[in-house]
Amino acid sequence: MGAPMSIATKPLRKLPPLENGDRLTRDEFERRYHAMPKLKKAELIEGIVHMPSPVSFGYHGKKDVDFAWLLRHYTIFTPGVEAGSNSTVRLDLDNEPQPDHVLLVLPEFGGRIKIDVDGYVNGSPELVVEIAGSSASYDLGEKLKIYRRNMVLEYVVWRVYDEAIDWFAYRDGNFERKAPDEDGCYRSTIFPGLWVDELAVLNREFRTVLDALTRGLASPEHAAFVAKFAAAKKPA
Repeated sequence: MGAPMSIATKPLRKLPPLENGDRLTRDEFERRYHAMPKLKKAELIEGIVHMPSPVSFGYHGKKDVDFAWLLRHYTIFTPGVEAGSNSTVRLDLDNEPQPDHVLLVLPEFGGRIKIDVDGYVNGSPELVVEIAGSSASYDLGEKLKIYRRNMVLEYVVWRVYDEAIDWFAYRDGNFERKAPDEDGCYRSTIFPGLWVDELAVLNREFRTVLDALTRGLASPEHAAFVAKFAAAKKPA
């Protein structure tokens, strides 16, 4: 008796890799991204794939850690608020950025975003931060427009080469550029107590950065913010 007849099966289609400039749906973007586990960063902006160039330690890596440390310190003393770095955000059907940092109110405390079952942020974080070494035109161009359209409430861009920080607040459908107060601190309008000393951050004077943030965390506005969250927490 001969060998059993084999049944030919159609081979699975191999997903093409992501490439700069690809025009994709968000679902197709995610499928290809997941099929490239060694890829560290890719973004879908207005339906077009953007894959940033490698970033340097001096002009991006150190600054990235500095701002992450500042935001994390704020969250330690602000229950209901969480920070994340390099996390994919499902902003809308054509946009899936991977901002350097987000600061958001958790859903159980009345926040605007949802955490999907696969752990991704869905919706608009309250605050987004981009560390713009060689990408200032991108972060202040296409990405600013999509964050504005999706009503991100505060948008911060650290222009490393220019040694400057731009802080935008959402007002009536537009971003208004904020200025530091007389003491040189940006004061978040969405996250009371988040006081950021611009020059101290730019010069990496960490004691001064921490002093400003500590003053903010001791302010009556921050105490009222924390109390409001304690009352607003929804049952699990």
